[in-house]
Amino acid sequence: MLLHPLGADRRVWRPVIEQLKDDRELVVVDLPGFGESEPLTTPATPTALAQTIAELLESIEIERPHVAGISLGGWVALELGLADRAATTTAIAPAGLWPRPLLPKSATVRTLAGALMPAVSAATWVTLGRRLLLAGVVAHPERVPGPDAAHLVRAWAKAPGFVDSSRAMRAGRFEGLAEIDGPVTLVWPEHDRLIRRLRSAPDNVRQVELPDAGHLPTWDAPNALAEILLEATSVSVEGSGSARVESLD
Repeated sequence: MLLHPLGADRRVWRPVIEQLKDDRELVVVDLPGFGESEPLTTPATPTALAQTIAELLESIEIERPHVAGISLGGWVALELGLADRAATTTAIAPAGLWPRPLLPKSATVRTLAGALMPAVSAATWVTLGRRLLLAGVVAHPERVPGPDAAHLVRAWAKAPGFVDSSRAMRAGRFEGLAEIDGPVTLVWPEHDRLIRRLRSAPDNVRQVELPDAGHLPTWDAPNALAEILLEATSVSVEGSGSARVESLD
């Protein structure tokens, strides 16, 4: 199961899906309030998001998948691991492992981007525009195709669940890392400008650096990220297969 970061949707995984689909059955979801999934009616804490994903797993009769997520999705993956709903847990640039809760973040830039969306979308079709818009999260914006870059910016600016999820994410911490019963891999992109890696981790946790990649690494280093995911999920894998896309409607 693949979980996207705050402000994105399942489309961010497309470059990696191409590398994984022949070896793993994939379930790729939109978190509540993003993509095609409706927002929660209760506070969108990472724990609440994880519970919604757990309910989805029950509805599609999957008991304990291997779960991987980026940023907020990484925190949700850790919550699923803590709840014993994951066979293995891979958290890429995970939110929530910061030493103390973060201050709320201004929504001014996002609001402006939403108001100027036609111009912003047009800018993503040229390399310079992608560099200006995506340099904070992608190490190599020129590797992101124009349509994907436009979709990414639009998803960030328009997601109805963004504000609530951002507020809840920044107000908390994940403190159960040592209590996860199962293999845990933390993946730290080399050029991540948003989240600092842990200096040390519990004995049940393996830390891996992802070279030449930013906070959102799926376009920067899809092959290397896929290799990490295949290795992290190599426990009790049977068969190979297909990709399934789910929303949480």
